[in-house]
This record gives sequence, C-alpha cells and structure tokens, in this order.
Amino acid sequence: MKILITGAAGFLGSHLCDKLLADGHFVIGVDNFITGNAKNIQHLEHNSNFIFLNQDVRNPLTSFHKYNLDAVMHFASPASPNKQSPTSYFNIPIETLEVNSIGTINALNLARFSNARFLLASTSEIYGDPLVHPQPESYTGNVDTISPRSVYDEAKRFAETLTMTYHRQFKTDTCIVRIFNTYGPRMDLEDGRVLPNLIKQAINNQPLTVYGDGKQTRSFCYVDDLIRGIVLLLYSEEHMPVNIGGSQEISILEFANSINKLTNQDNIIFKDLRSDNDPQRRKPDLTRAKNILNWEPEVGLEEGLRKVLNYYNNL
Repeated sequence: MKILITGAAGFLGSHLCDKLLADGHFVIGVDNFITGNAKNIQHLEHNSNFIFLNQDVRNPLTSFHKYNLDAVMHFASPASPNKQSPTSYFNIPIETLEVNSIGTINALNLARFSNARFLLASTSEIYGDPLVHPQPESYTGNVDTISPRSVYDEAKRFAETLTMTYHRQFKTDTCIVRIFNTYGPRMDLEDGRVLPNLIKQAINNQPLTVYGDGKQTRSFCYVDDLIRGIVLLLYSEEHMPVNIGGSQEISILEFANSINKLTNQDNIIFKDLRSDNDPQRRKPDLTRAKNILNWEPEVGLEEGLRKVLNYYNNL
C-alpha cells in the first residue's frame, strides 16, 4: 500500500513508519517539526520506500493527490502537558486546536479524494478524569471544556466527531484508535508526563518525583505492542473507536518503585499534586481490541522498562 502519515517524525509516528515499511508498504512521512524530531526518522533517509516532506497539515494537502494513496494516518498533534516545554499543548494551544480541527479536515479530505482508509490517532484523554473504570469505548467521558488542558482533550474529541461525520456523510473508510499511555525508545524525556519524567530522573541518577500520595494509576503499553495494534486496526474493516493500551493498572508509586528496583536506586521524593485536572485513574477496557483485532499487549512492564532504560543509557 501507499500510506501517508502525518506527524511522522514524532515518537509514535516514527515507530509507525518503521513497522509499515517492514510490512512492505510505501510510506510518505509528513511533519513540520513543531514537536517532531528529525532524528527519529534519520535512519530512513536512504530507504527507497520512504519519502519525507516538511509540511504543516493545517495547509491543504492537495499536492499529495498524485500519490494515489491507499491510507492516510493522522498522527500530527502536540501531546505534551509539560508547561515548561515550548512545545507543550499548554504553550501552543491554538496550534493544538488547529491541527486537530483544520488539520484533521485536510487529512480527511485527502483520504476522501484518494478513496483511502483514514485512521485517526485519538487519545484516552477524551475520557477526561473518568467516572467509569476501566474505560470502554462507549463511555463518553468526564471532561472540562474550559480548562487549560481542554485544548488537547477537546481538540481530539472534535477530531473524532469530524472523522465519524465524514464516514457517515461521505462514506469515507475511517477508523479511530484511542491511545493510552505508551512508552519506548524515542519518547521525549521532556514530555512532562509521568513515565518520561521518571525515566529521565532515573538515567540522571536523580530522586524520582511522585506527586501527591502516588496512588493515582495508569496502564502503560510498550510502543511495539501499541504500533502492532494500530496496524491491525488499519488492516481491519472496523469504523468505530478502539482502545489500545496496557492491560496492567499500576499506581504511580508502584511504577516509581519498579524503576528504582531496575536501576538499583531507592530515592523517591513527594511533591504536592499538580492542579491541572490530571486523571486519577486510567485503564482501557480492551474487550473490543481483543475481539475485533485479536490483539492484546505482550511486553511486560519490567521487560519494557529494561529496553527503555538500556536505550537511553546507550545514547
């Protein structure tokens, strides 16, 4: 297939390029490096089945009509909540809103023109701070539409609405993946989310920071497992959203202790809980992924953490 990926130089986008190229497809990567990193795709420079184009997807994508695409995968979006980072969605809120609205429309129009399958990278953030646990795809969420964090949450919710509207009105072949917390090589250690922050502290031999009492939970998925699930969804005929994420719910304190064990450290400091509507619990209901895609995560937390720690220690 000929597949276009927006956000191709990002953490997930670059791994997706690798997987699809390994499957024998021709991949066109698009990114404008607002949050992507050229180093993530540098190893693909001489791959004859890969081309990269620097473009902002908020601009029309009509120049890609000539490729006769089979699939368009929309992964372009800021995702970092780190308020100290210039590429955090807190610091580029308009860009975040536009890439998930105007950018999604442009990507959908390209898929519609090309008669291609369209896959939207959505997020578990659309569930907000969930009151239903674990979160099934039928849950509509507990969200705050006017908080600073809403520029990301609501942008993704709107992108989902656009995707389903194109499917209903124009019969565009669409699908939506709701991505839960993911980790692995190439993730941005300045991301601000709990896992990259703890990994960064561990490889720098710094105390691990836990906010509040550390009882808030997450379900972490290793990047190879996530990408495998996304590609299975692309290959499927499913149109409704599908959760892809880790199956093991773990508290942040337990997670920090797991990292300490692997790095032979024992130093945790507690800080006041951040007041940015950070969800207290998060775990995907993976029933649809198992039934529709025959998918479930395979890489255990300890194995995945060892791979990540080795990757960053070797840089």
